[in-house]
Amino acid sequence: MSDRQKKTPSESAVEMRELVLPNDTNSHGNVLGGKVLHLMDLASAMVAMRHCRRPVVTAAMDNVEFLAPIPGGHFMILKAMVNYAGRTSMEIGVRVEGEDPRTGDITHTSSAYLTFVGLDDRKKPAEVPELIAGTDDEKRRCAEAQKRVDHRREFRRD
Repeated sequence: MSDRQKKTPSESAVEMRELVLPNDTNSHGNVLGGKVLHLMDLASAMVAMRHCRRPVVTAAMDNVEFLAPIPGGHFMILKAMVNYAGRTSMEIGVRVEGEDPRTGDITHTSSAYLTFVGLDDRKKPAEVPELIAGTDDEKRRCAEAQKRVDHRREFRRD
């Protein structure tokens, strides 16, 4: 049994909202993909820092999917949560939704998985708290994340 601290996913979850302004849009009037990726990285970094209470770095961004556009003037909602915590790394799942401010209709627009590494004072990898998955959804997310972690490790060996 480890003496590392343990945390639940809800202890570090983040929900961010952003108004899509004209400067954030492409020639079609929809939010730029790069802006979405930037905000995914920010939301996920906050989750990772809240989980381990130390500086973190982005190690990877996987499975980015753009499912629908978010028009200018709409709200972007980012929901991020720890799916998996290893010894020094964490997988954060982030879901982006677009909200029409006139109707309140919400559409799932993109998702991704980001891997972060906790850092010590020398900027070297540091142990992060273990993850306690309590709900059925958290357990499912953790099991799916473990498969992705195993796949990433296998991929790096090739």
